[in-house]
Amino acid sequence: MASGNAPSASGTIAGNLVLSTWHFGKTANRAAWEALTRPGTDALDAVEAGCRAVEADPEVTSVGYGGIPDAAGEVTLDAVIMESPARCGGVACLRGFPHPISVARRVMEKTPHVLLVGPGAEEFARREGFTPQTLLTPAARHRWESYRRENERGQPPGQRASRHEPDTESHDTVGVLVRLADGRLAGGCSTSGLAFKLPGRVGDSPIVGHGLYVDPNIGAAVGTGHGELISRVCGTFLIVEEMRGGADPQTAIRAALERIARACRPQPQQQAAFLAVTPDGRWAAGSLRPGFQAALRTDAVDTLLPPQTILLGDG
Repeated sequence: MASGNAPSASGTIAGNLVLSTWHFGKTANRAAWEALTRPGTDALDAVEAGCRAVEADPEVTSVGYGGIPDAAGEVTLDAVIMESPARCGGVACLRGFPHPISVARRVMEKTPHVLLVGPGAEEFARREGFTPQTLLTPAARHRWESYRRENERGQPPGQRASRHEPDTESHDTVGVLVRLADGRLAGGCSTSGLAFKLPGRVGDSPIVGHGLYVDPNIGAAVGTGHGELISRVCGTFLIVEEMRGGADPQTAIRAALERIARACRPQPQQQAAFLAVTPDGRWAAGSLRPGFQAALRTDAVDTLLPPQTILLGDG
């Protein structure tokens, strides 16, 4: 396998393809690709392996162990996994379990539900044999303590508990799409959410049709960025429906980004980005603003790419 630069963040791949979000997507792709070399591994296994690799990395402060906590100092995790409308599962506001993607898969496989939240999701994880652990790393605690001091500085005591200012630049969800050579698709998405978010906040990531959508006959899409922007337009569902209507992945992503720009009036610091792939191997990446990177892994390529579609300039 050669490592190099692909011509652009879109194209067609005949063989296996793994497509992930952001620079740490290469970590996800490496784990997913290794999983695909093991006999009996399917697209769903590869997606789970890719997300777990990023969830386990304490240097990634927006996913899993090492994630920045909410405004109350608690790390809560969200994830979803999907291979079709009939097979999908998610968890939200999950505390104490570093691999929400695996808990989400159990929700899909062991329950009739799509989404479990909070204490109920945690109890389910315990019953399924997942081992709880502390998720707040020393580095994340230090950042939260600094945030708390800055947030309370100069505020009257009675107002301190009611002011919440999440870090809108902390939105680097890991999203993983896998397309096998025979056309089978699967996807996953995992995050610790916006840094210093209001306790209880859930963004797009664990919600089917918002952070992730997969129709095995049409295509798959995953989103990252400011979750409220994506949720307000059901971003990944919109992309797959655009592809159902005949749009190629790049055109479908552009349609979702244009909908966000038109309907949501995003602030200058707010980002939204998407990846999409079809069963026949067509794929694309696009973002609202510069800065997003897509990680691509194939038999011939292992690289990071800027999106071909960038809807808005800086600011």
